[in-house]
Amino acid sequence: MKFLTTTSRPARATAPILLGCLASLLAVKTCAAESSPGGAAAQSTHEVNFQQAATWWPDLPNIWTPVGWKDDVFRFNVFWNGMILAEPAMNRRTQAWAGQGLQVTVLPTFEGDDDWGSGFLRVDDNMVRQGWNDDAAPVLWSEWTDSGLLLREEVFAHIAGGGAVTRGDEPVFLWIRLSVHAICETLPPPQESGFTLRLQAPNLSARMSIRDNVHLHPEMAKYPRTLTPEAANFDAVKGLRILEPDGKARLAAAPGKDCRQIVFSAPNADRSWPEVHAKLPVQKGAHVDFLLPITPQDRAAFDAELATGYEGALAETRAYWKEITATPTKFEVPEPDINDCMRQSVRFANMLTEKNPATGKYCIVNGSWVYCDLWTTPGAMDLEMLLDTLGHHETVDRYLTIFLDEQGTVKPPGACYPLHPGFLSTPAAYKSVDWLGDNGAVLYTLANHALLSGDKAFIERATDGIVRSCEWIVSARHLTNHNGRLGVLPPAVATDDGREIQAVWSNGWNYKGLCAAVKLLQQIGHPRAAEFAKEAAAYREDFLKAIRSQCKDWPVWKDATGKTRQLVPTDLTSGDQIGYLARHPFYLDGGPLMLVYSGLMDASDPLMQDGCAWFRDGPQRALYRTNSHSSQVAVLDHEISSCEPCYSWNIFHSWQLGDRERFLEGMYSVFAGSVSRKTRISCEHRGGITGNVFSAPLGIYLARLAVIDDQLQPNELHLLRLMPLAWLPPSQPAVFQNIPTEFGPVTVETKLSADGRTLEVTYQPTFRGAAPKVWLHIPPVDGLTTLKVNGKELPLNGTAPIALN
Repeated sequence: MKFLTTTSRPARATAPILLGCLASLLAVKTCAAESSPGGAAAQSTHEVNFQQAATWWPDLPNIWTPVGWKDDVFRFNVFWNGMILAEPAMNRRTQAWAGQGLQVTVLPTFEGDDDWGSGFLRVDDNMVRQGWNDDAAPVLWSEWTDSGLLLREEVFAHIAGGGAVTRGDEPVFLWIRLSVHAICETLPPPQESGFTLRLQAPNLSARMSIRDNVHLHPEMAKYPRTLTPEAANFDAVKGLRILEPDGKARLAAAPGKDCRQIVFSAPNADRSWPEVHAKLPVQKGAHVDFLLPITPQDRAAFDAELATGYEGALAETRAYWKEITATPTKFEVPEPDINDCMRQSVRFANMLTEKNPATGKYCIVNGSWVYCDLWTTPGAMDLEMLLDTLGHHETVDRYLTIFLDEQGTVKPPGACYPLHPGFLSTPAAYKSVDWLGDNGAVLYTLANHALLSGDKAFIERATDGIVRSCEWIVSARHLTNHNGRLGVLPPAVATDDGREIQAVWSNGWNYKGLCAAVKLLQQIGHPRAAEFAKEAAAYREDFLKAIRSQCKDWPVWKDATGKTRQLVPTDLTSGDQIGYLARHPFYLDGGPLMLVYSGLMDASDPLMQDGCAWFRDGPQRALYRTNSHSSQVAVLDHEISSCEPCYSWNIFHSWQLGDRERFLEGMYSVFAGSVSRKTRISCEHRGGITGNVFSAPLGIYLARLAVIDDQLQPNELHLLRLMPLAWLPPSQPAVFQNIPTEFGPVTVETKLSADGRTLEVTYQPTFRGAAPKVWLHIPPVDGLTTLKVNGKELPLNGTAPIALN
């Protein structure tokens, strides 16, 4: 055998509690701590919180954040430096608007800046701050400071009338307010301030490397048409419009009394682009408003929007988004960063949606600039881990429909597969790269959405498609026209890598989808539930035989203690690809650690123990460079993936085992290390591609499992099992209201007394059927002596869980 060795730090001791597999309907294992179900070992009260995790990770640099309107095919992107990208032609569906984009670089001007801020802020040096106004409307601000002044840009998107889209390609307008936000009163004020708006053709490209992810291309910056001002001077009553050669409006300074001067500067020998210079009095609150349409607009439509005004458009936007984000579910904890991430991620998920003008169908997309098509598996995670988890069931229903409509229209991405009416895939208009696991990811989302929402109309509409998807899994698993192992899915494209392999990733997703479907079919009394349950049991058995047999082809290694460990297969076919597959970052992100989340393996299995040990303490750690390029051989850094944090499947191992320390380290790392602390936008590769909601859904789902867990054991509900102590400060409540579970919505509220000795818990379930067994876990609070549940005192036995029914 080939051995790999390591001299890295020893692995931490594994928590002594080994729990059953994730929601496996067919092979449930039970163990206990202190003879209690699902118990987690007592822990020190000195544990990680968000603020500590933020010290492990520098904030995401060079971010871009979407600002848009739900279901509109157009959206703006605002970069870390306040620069605005108004590019309508982002994908195949919007190529009719190619060449109509505008890139607006907003540059503050301070006293002594004679050249009106010609320098472009290429590097994110943390001088520009960003955030969201405390408003129902998503208003994004960016701030610059110098000369004792704080200058601010505030932007929000709006469509005419402020209601839902009808076609899907309605013109989107960006309202921009540039203001003197604050003045250092002690210092003598400067004589002038203002902003320069640099108007260019879009000239950006993106890479996946942290701190080197956004590139400017000045040779492409010249705007393709001549822009001219409507008038020589700004008029406080009429404003000032910048026009295209055909008379359409490209930009306007809105009417307003604060602006001293607006000067339009045409291209010259030194620069190929026009600029707009706005001077403001040095007075707190002085501002000028600009209106930027996503494409040049006819004067009638543009002037109507201009007449609505900043405040009028803001009022309509506020009312619209308040309705869009309304939900009976409330998840509020004493850590504002967690609450804000959830709030903003719901907004982003609604912005990254489209109504296709050609078909009238609704679909999600992954990103606002990069990845503005759909990779179905992470898209399904957004729907389920984010929107369904936070109670936005109607929204999930809307964007699942297209998968059912187009089911069976795409041949699975493997040579041996025929077209099948049950295969679920990416809708044609949004296609990126088909993965074999997409079927399972969508099937899981369909079934789990039905379980969480209890929506009878959806269940009736989706059941046939769910059954057909199960039929595809059965038929595919029994194909014999290939050279791979039998009993599991034949070789196919598993990820963007493009290779056709018998990936554990593909099998994991499809098994997970099949088990969720079985659970739903059993719940509704479907006649084929038993058939598919038997198939799922056989699938798991065949998979375990296959992966254990495949180990003979994969090397072993020795950890720092000298223990021999197995490098866990990620491909179930024999061949010479092992070195490539194990070195590739997808070995972590789309590899064997996912098997616990899928239910195919238990976290207590020696192979899963070895798999986690490799990424935590394998010999490749000696070569790892923190906060560097994501293409390194993958490791777990503070319990999240060094490549794509949204695929940090190891955290589900810690969840299942009751390893509180590692679970919280991973959960908080997702929130602090893969989500911007400025705007809460997520990343794909850490620090590389932003403008998406890839990673936040994982953190949100883990937060939900920490307090209300319907996945640990079938027909059981576990409360507060891994609840962070940061959510139990004295006298501060945590509220988990109408949290969706498979059994129906559940409300839990907690409050620790001022002296830290009494924990009050309010618990109110609304079960739709037979009540599950409910266990209340006792958080490891030092000095806790009294527990009250719904006002009634219950006896404590250390941290042993208490049965509530």
